[in-house]
Amino acid sequence: MPDSRFPRLTDLPPYVLGEVDAMKLAMRAAGQEVFDFGLGNPDRGTPSDVVARLLAESPHPANHRYAPSHGIPELRQAICRWYARRYGVKVDPDLEAVVTLGSKEGLGQLFLAMLGPGDVVLAPDPSYPIHRFGCWFAGAETVAVPAGPGRDALADLEHARLSAPRPPKMAILNFPHNPTGQTIDRATMESIVRWAERHDLWLVSDLAYADLVFDGEAPSVLAVSGGLSRAVEFFTLSKSYNMPGWRVGFCVGNRELCAALKRIKGYLDYGHFAPVQLAAVTALDEGDQSVAKICSLYRDRRDALISGLARAGWMVPTPSATMFVWAKLPPSHAQMGSVAFALQLLDQAKVAVAPGAAFGPGGEGYVRFGLVEESSRIEKACAAIARTLAAG
Repeated sequence: MPDSRFPRLTDLPPYVLGEVDAMKLAMRAAGQEVFDFGLGNPDRGTPSDVVARLLAESPHPANHRYAPSHGIPELRQAICRWYARRYGVKVDPDLEAVVTLGSKEGLGQLFLAMLGPGDVVLAPDPSYPIHRFGCWFAGAETVAVPAGPGRDALADLEHARLSAPRPPKMAILNFPHNPTGQTIDRATMESIVRWAERHDLWLVSDLAYADLVFDGEAPSVLAVSGGLSRAVEFFTLSKSYNMPGWRVGFCVGNRELCAALKRIKGYLDYGHFAPVQLAAVTALDEGDQSVAKICSLYRDRRDALISGLARAGWMVPTPSATMFVWAKLPPSHAQMGSVAFALQLLDQAKVAVAPGAAFGPGGEGYVRFGLVEESSRIEKACAAIARTLAAG
């Protein structure tokens, strides 16, 4: 039972992935092989030149002291060079760039700085959980914006705005979208910025999967006219550079919002270990070839999974971006619900997936595969799935 002494936890819903994770760990402890597609946790190592920079910088005593909570100047300057090279956007490293302890933590801290009781936020559904629960922790109310391939992003935002109980303060954008893989083009992003201007809304863009696009594009909100005055954008090195455990992300854009994030970070955390930040400089400045190889790897795994599921009789659309495959439950198992189906796959096929319900009400009826198994193991996993589906 929830303990009323901990008010922020009392109304927090159960962690949907917990049951699947507990079962997976128990199976592995018993020596069973598990094909793990549950988390978006890159399985390959960080590029060697990034690791070498960390090792080279670590022995120096000057790098062992506290670092600024908003990031060392060298990394903020590299972030600005990356935006200029990638999107043609010029940003100020002192006023428009903040280093964060991963984009997830950065988003949560920005929401704490921006939001309070009575505020309304338009948030994707299904969504990466911090998009909803970060607002909830700050006391705000979210209104669902349906997300998924083939949807009209602007129409969905406007419908959500009109259905909101009060005028919304902010809209969260996540394209390419986790978990569904939805993408938008630059023209749509431009129309969203014009819409936000008309309705006086802040935009917070989560661009975590900008580099993992196989078809289409991943436009930056900051590259649109007016974007810098209306929005901030988060990026993380976790996926693009195989650096999830390094916890390096950043927020770039509107000066007022960056100042708010910088101020609250000063109360909540110190900066990363300086050698980690200097290694991140190497990644941003010199890592384009590594990023291209990582994207190609996920494309190959996507294709292997889609074709393997098709052979199993499970027809799933091919995502155009991200490191995930968003799969509607097979018709023969649709009535089970996503959690029960995920548990059945784990029990019978030894395949771990994320139940769609973990991503909000709009995720029910789906499961998410993270492309973090090698292609040879993907084939074995799909063969096991085929046997499970055939058994009913």
